[in-house]
Amino acid sequence: MSNHEQFLTEAVHLAVENVGNAGGPFGAVIVKDGKVIAKGVNRVTALHDPTAHAEVMAIREACTKLQSFTLTGCTLYTSCEPCPMCLGAIYWARLENVYYAADRKDAAKALFDDDFIYQEIGIDPKDRGLPFVQLTLNQSQLPFDAWSKQVNRTSY
Repeated sequence: MSNHEQFLTEAVHLAVENVGNAGGPFGAVIVKDGKVIAKGVNRVTALHDPTAHAEVMAIREACTKLQSFTLTGCTLYTSCEPCPMCLGAIYWARLENVYYAADRKDAAKALFDDDFIYQEIGIDPKDRGLPFVQLTLNQSQLPFDAWSKQVNRTSY
């Protein structure tokens, strides 16, 4: 068994174990330099937090452990193809690679269907199923102006 298969198998086992702990069927492992540095399982219902997906939980743990908001040089292994929210978090965290076991079609068969979100992303905000309304305010650029003037900011 390759290292990739070993780490991915660990993510799958975390997912199965999490189901036994009243959690969702998702697990994730983050590896750096050949060692597991973080693990995450789906804790959405346990924490009453819709963002507590396995990948996000693992990213949070890895960032805390490394004291960094980026995970350059790290690889994510996840039991299922990441949802759109997790995909965004993965890109923001700057992970090097992602390996996954089941795909979004497998998740949909188990009633975890994120396809509507993938579709919503490409739709003009005002035409989405959940309306997004931009209101024009004179102050709308103030946060960006303040950011631009900040000399000791940390870019990300």
